Amino acid sequence: MVIKKMHDMGIRSEHAYMAALGSIGLSIASWMGSLTMEPGAGIARADRWGIFVGQWAPTFFGLGVALSHYEQQDGTLTATVHELREQRQAG
Repeated sequence: MVIKKMHDMGIRSEHAYMAALGSIGLSIASWMGSLTMEPGAGIARADRWGIFVGQWAPTFFGLGVALSHYEQQDGTLTATVHELREQRQAG
C-alpha cells in the first residue's frame, strides 16, 4: 500500500497539503515567469506552463486526504487532536 509506505517514511497529510499549496504558488510563478522571460512565445506558452504545474495540486490534495484517513485509522491524527485539546484546556 502506497499510503502506508509514505506514512512509514514520515510523510504526513500536512506535508501533502503544503505541497499542494506550494504547487499552486509555483503554478502562478511559472506562468508569470514564462510571460516575463519568454515574451516572444506568447501567452499560450505561459498558460501551458501554468497549467502543467497547476495539475500537481489535485494529486497532492488527494494524497493529503488519503494520508489523513490513514492517520485517523492508525490513531496518529487522533492522538494529536487530543493533545491539542488538552493543551488548550490546560492553558
